Amino acid sequence: MNLIELLKAALFGVIEGITEWLPISSTGHMILFNEFMPLQVSEEFYSMFEVVIQLGAILAVVVIFWNSIFPFQKPPYDPRRIRTGLISYLRMDIVMLWLKILVACVPAAVIGLLFNEKFEALFYNYTTVAIALIVFGIAFLIIETRHKGKRARVNSLEEITFQLALLIGVFQLIAAIFPGTSRSGATIVGALLLGVSRTVAAEFTFFLAIPVMFGASLLKIVQFGFHFTGMEVAILLTGMIVAFVVSILVIKFLMGYIKKHDFKVFGWYRIILGIVVLLYFGLIAK
Repeated sequence: MNLIELLKAALFGVIEGITEWLPISSTGHMILFNEFMPLQVSEEFYSMFEVVIQLGAILAVVVIFWNSIFPFQKPPYDPRRIRTGLISYLRMDIVMLWLKILVACVPAAVIGLLFNEKFEALFYNYTTVAIALIVFGIAFLIIETRHKGKRARVNSLEEITFQLALLIGVFQLIAAIFPGTSRSGATIVGALLLGVSRTVAAEFTFFLAIPVMFGASLLKIVQFGFHFTGMEVAILLTGMIVAFVVSILVIKFLMGYIKKHDFKVFGWYRIILGIVVLLYFGLIAK
């Protein structure tokens, strides 16, 4: 077993765990890292790997927010309670949250299934990634400047309507089309524009990632097939496990950070990274 390739997979896991949740584009960072330290695998496997590694990050969301997303929970004792059986354990507020999440997934799911391969052929290149990094970095700066001192209209997950969820899903669609946009970045920007508070925008973005990434990963595995070599399995599991551990730390950090700070620092970081990508691939790499 090649320990060097496993070490690379672990580093990919670190990058995924950090960049998936911070609004700075995991795709942009993956492209850069793969340029300097590529995995010695087939193009087909790497295309699958960079998507399926996200499952590790998603499991971190499930673990951290389990009580907020699992609809079956033991109700508190109340002698006046009428409902009995399984339905008495069902939390309708969480059921409604999942319905809104599914509504928000519709735009990206429909367009992604129909045009995923075409989008990859057209837009999965360093120029698109760099431009998306810079454009959404500027968007963060503008939106945060405009919203400074203003009170958000939506301050809890329960206040998100089905219409609002669908509009947030449209912003997620932008990330599905243009790599470098950042799925979390696009949905957070969209939510902020629509009057959602930073904390609620981040939480809804985390939850929205669960069905999106599970669906994308399943699609990639089916396209790749289930014929893995032992080394490929080891690389995939290493990346996912590391992404899971790092994601736990990053999500907790981000939820604490945004309670006291805005997203401007991520906007500046995106702009700088976009310029670095353009300079490297446009000048140095040539």
